[in-house]
Amino acid sequence: MKEILKRIVLSFSLSSFAGLITNLLIDAGVNASGNSGFISIAPEFMSLFPTPVIAGYVNVLIYGIIGASYAGMTFIFDCRRIGVIIQWCIYFCVTFGICMTITIFVWQLHRYPQAFISTVMGYSVTYAIIGVVQYRKLKDDIRVINENLSRNE
Repeated sequence: MKEILKRIVLSFSLSSFAGLITNLLIDAGVNASGNSGFISIAPEFMSLFPTPVIAGYVNVLIYGIIGASYAGMTFIFDCRRIGVIIQWCIYFCVTFGICMTITIFVWQLHRYPQAFISTVMGYSVTYAIIGVVQYRKLKDDIRVINENLSRNE
């Protein structure tokens, strides 16, 4: 449990920092190109807060929450009684639910059906690619372990 909490705190910190830097670079780049006053936060999201600064802080906090949820859900892979495919499905469903809920809130995706659909598809395709790569790696690791065991017999 202690290890998972460390992962959550680290991931929260890294995700928040990466989100802050990303927003800073986007804002600086767009403002430098002549679009002064640009802030990389959806106007609908910004209108939920009394000032743009508070909206920005909440946005960074949300980046951290997304990262923490990804790290926190890794505990599912430590459950030895659950098969790998079921672990992946649980991990996908929970992290997808958290990520999409936050994304809908931040980007107001319920107002833009095309953006919602493309976000769902992008997330799903990305996760599928990562899952296939990791599954292949797992199979290779098992093959190597089995080869080493058969040599030692």
